[in-house]
Amino acid sequence: MESYDLTVIGSGPGGYVSAIRAAQLGMRVAIVERDRLGGVCLNWGCIPTKALLRIAEQYDFLRDSARWGFKLSGLEVDWSQVIARSREAADKLSRGVTSLMKKNKITVIPGEGRLLGPQRIAVKGEKSQEIGTRHVIIATGARASTIPGVEVDGKRVITSKEAMILPELPRSLTVIGAGAIGLEFAYFYSAFGTEVTILEYMDKVLPTGDDDVCALLAKSFKKRGMKIHTSARVKEAVPLEGGTRTTFEKDGKSTSVEADVTLVAVGVKGNVEGLGLEDMGVEVERGFIKVDDDMRTSIGGIYAIGDVCGPPALAHVASAEGVHAVEHMAGKDPKPLDYSSMPACIYCHPQVASVGMTEKEAREGGREVKVGRFPYLANGKAVAVGDTEGFVKIIADARFGEILGAHVIGSEATELIAELGLAKASEITVEDIHRTVHSHPTLSESVMEAAADWEGAAIQI
Repeated sequence: MESYDLTVIGSGPGGYVSAIRAAQLGMRVAIVERDRLGGVCLNWGCIPTKALLRIAEQYDFLRDSARWGFKLSGLEVDWSQVIARSREAADKLSRGVTSLMKKNKITVIPGEGRLLGPQRIAVKGEKSQEIGTRHVIIATGARASTIPGVEVDGKRVITSKEAMILPELPRSLTVIGAGAIGLEFAYFYSAFGTEVTILEYMDKVLPTGDDDVCALLAKSFKKRGMKIHTSARVKEAVPLEGGTRTTFEKDGKSTSVEADVTLVAVGVKGNVEGLGLEDMGVEVERGFIKVDDDMRTSIGGIYAIGDVCGPPALAHVASAEGVHAVEHMAGKDPKPLDYSSMPACIYCHPQVASVGMTEKEAREGGREVKVGRFPYLANGKAVAVGDTEGFVKIIADARFGEILGAHVIGSEATELIAELGLAKASEITVEDIHRTVHSHPTLSESVMEAAADWEGAAIQI
């Protein structure tokens, strides 16, 4: 029986990063994967969806080409090539993970892993086997969840996975859930002319977002022609001949909307089944593996990371947790992870990115806060490139300038948030950001100007 220092079950951005860090620390490492290397993120999530969203942005640009001095006629969409392009991106990165496994001398074992003991794993695959291991990291991720009355059939009532590879562009789409996944697909299909209706149970789109950001995002989507119903409780979604009917209740009234396809985007649930957790006594709470601050489960030597542990279900969080878990088992005594400084991004248009508290959370938490804002409309680069929708918002302690939260909506928001995340995690003050000279003309000047506005010293507004 082969034996390893660490065996990782699952090869997503948490799993394969864990394996590589362990190999760097001199461990003999195996990774068990039942599908393709890269997990959901590389194959069915982060990467292919960003490829699709980029294509949607390009199509938006081409349709508006006259504004830029181009005369185009006969613009057509080759839908099969749109889908193929996203699959190419996923395939390329999955092959890249394969190369990284070889480079770091990590053994890849195809199949499904099941715990037989703290240091023994059964792998069921083309070649079933048992392996020994000193440590285990469970990185099996999560899958789309659903709600009562909504039964996914994968054809008419679908999840994000099917939404990435629909054989034809739907004329109409109902999206249940206005979180990150629902909003990204709503934008994507709307850009190609699909009539989109969004149903959200909470009282605003992006329920966890800052109120100002959510309001602008809803306004932008409505301007694109999308219909948005918040405070809407979906009662059922059923496939019809050639379409779907989704029924929801709002303000005491029941309403139905018909569409070609209904997308269910109401969150995820952990892939905890079939791992032998119950037999081992690994504690599972509300469908997710329970871990401590060092990613240890209730059983010694067994760690768990990423989406299988519950929210935030973000790839970069899984990677950070994986590195922390490996360094902890190696005796490196890593610093605790600061989840309040983990950025969250949505890649629709306008993009949305945030780190830390919303303004409402900060005020309700009893903090004395000041807010700095700067609109893209006053940013030279945004005006030059013709993308002026959005703003930067910084929430900080009124006395000391400690950054409590930051929110960006607009072009390249998902890139701009990194500076604000670094500032918050490093305890850099708002004044420090203001006094740091930013290149001109850049969108990043909006971050500097928002900091200046916090101090009452903004120049451009």
